[in-house]
Amino acid sequence: MNTLQFIDQQRIHYAAQQLCQVLDVVPSRYYAWRHRQAAGAREPTWETEMLAVFDHHERRYGTRRLQVELREKGHWVGRQALRTSLRRHHRRALQPKSFVPRTTDSAHGQRCAPNLLLDQPRPTQANRVWVSDITYLPLANGTWAYLCAFQDGCTKHVVGWQVRADMPEALVTSALQRALLAQRPAPGLIVHSDRGGQYVGNAYKALLQGANAQLSHSRRGECDDNAQAESLWSRLKTEVLEARDWPVFSDLADAQASVADYFDYYNHERRHSSIGYMKPYQFHQQQLSNITQFSPA
Repeated sequence: MNTLQFIDQQRIHYAAQQLCQVLDVVPSRYYAWRHRQAAGAREPTWETEMLAVFDHHERRYGTRRLQVELREKGHWVGRQALRTSLRRHHRRALQPKSFVPRTTDSAHGQRCAPNLLLDQPRPTQANRVWVSDITYLPLANGTWAYLCAFQDGCTKHVVGWQVRADMPEALVTSALQRALLAQRPAPGLIVHSDRGGQYVGNAYKALLQGANAQLSHSRRGECDDNAQAESLWSRLKTEVLEARDWPVFSDLADAQASVADYFDYYNHERRHSSIGYMKPYQFHQQQLSNITQFSPA
């Protein structure tokens, strides 16, 4: 029994207005519900649309993203109404959870670069700052696959990634090569990561030098220096790992295909709160267009 049904049942004992006040329900909402019940009306169009959007995004959308999506479809619905409808239809969004094994091994004895992002404002153009990190993906045989990704600091677009069965420098360089070939950034790009051994190798540095990009590392023991990359892993682990049965991936090929599918979804379909609920690829292309438009001839 939902709240509106409870009010309707108890109104023979108490005033409907009083019940609405106690249960924090807008009275007009209750009377509109009663009208639909009396008329035998179907559920409103926005509710049908909401369920379709929620199911399409596989529990990855909460009320904020649902509200933005529905407004684009012409339905102006409050978040409380969305919450109530989700509960009534037994839909519950995924919730971020803490994770994981750490991948950073900074005891490599190699010299690290300074943190070029320290005390700097957030980038406002695409391909000015990329962040990167490595994480683990569990396989059915009890081993791990390893994922490296590069993400644009302004647009949140994941510009390159790689999944391997091991974690050498080539894991990072292959992901970076993909990003550089796809984006072809202008000179001056800052590429930031933690102090892991894969990010201090000669091949990695040579790739950055060839692209006229600058190397940046987090400070020792300061995990917040690479917070954006950690946030990406938190979202991936909630929306991929938590949504599937452990150990999640049957083998390396399954992990590679699943990550490719997720990043395609993340870039092209998933709305991101920090960029005004736009989709990363859409916002990235918009930013690149602005750079081209205002560049001197």
